[in-house]
Amino acid sequence: MKISVVTVCYNSAATIEHALKSVTGQDYDSLEYIVVDGLSKDNTLEVVERYRGGIAHVISEKDKGIYDAINKGIRAATGEVVGLLHSDDFLADRSSLSKVAKVFREHPQAQAVYADLQYVDKDEPEKVIRNWTSGNYRSGDFLKGWMPPHPTFYARKELFEKYGYYNLDFSISADYELMLRMIHKNEIPLAYLPEVLVKMRVGGKSNVSLKNRLQANREDSLAWKVNGLQPGMLTRFMKPLSKLKQFRKKKTS
Repeated sequence: MKISVVTVCYNSAATIEHALKSVTGQDYDSLEYIVVDGLSKDNTLEVVERYRGGIAHVISEKDKGIYDAINKGIRAATGEVVGLLHSDDFLADRSSLSKVAKVFREHPQAQAVYADLQYVDKDEPEKVIRNWTSGNYRSGDFLKGWMPPHPTFYARKELFEKYGYYNLDFSISADYELMLRMIHKNEIPLAYLPEVLVKMRVGGKSNVSLKNRLQANREDSLAWKVNGLQPGMLTRFMKPLSKLKQFRKKKTS
């Protein structure tokens, strides 16, 4: 099974090397790595070039934002399964993709695999801030505020061709809308990998400020509307509240 990993970047010279190392250093052989750059003005592409031997495709051109760039990467992918790794995140260990492939093999009916995630300090990535333990999905969990960590979501490419790509009408929550569309609306079969797959530096676009958090909350509500779905009375509140438990029982690895 070929797995395509897409990293989108723009002026990411300060963090992208960690992401590049974590992918090109994987012990999984059937890997296609795609980097999509939005015409960075810093030395991002110079850093990328140092890992060019482990990268199948580098696309560097103007885009309409992060989700447009992600869509470009997915369309360019030739793998049976596609996953994303943002330029300031990194895979947890050398066997991360091998573990994803193993779950797909053990659950041949699965159309997507998701896992756990750790938030780490921006400047000290070995320092864990909080844990996102996904747990097994049960039908209707989106109504209770559940969603899998987007960077751990590995989906068969055919799903994008069947159900659509990231919706560019969303500036922050296109990831939530896509997973809501695929998992809740179209009920794709899922499999859960109960391990930390990705480590994410704190300070992402959707939660870096109160303004962005409010915008994300509005877009979360819109995600239900554009899919012709009705959320529960408390869904919009339960999603952010469910994150409070992520601060309990921090792990150091």
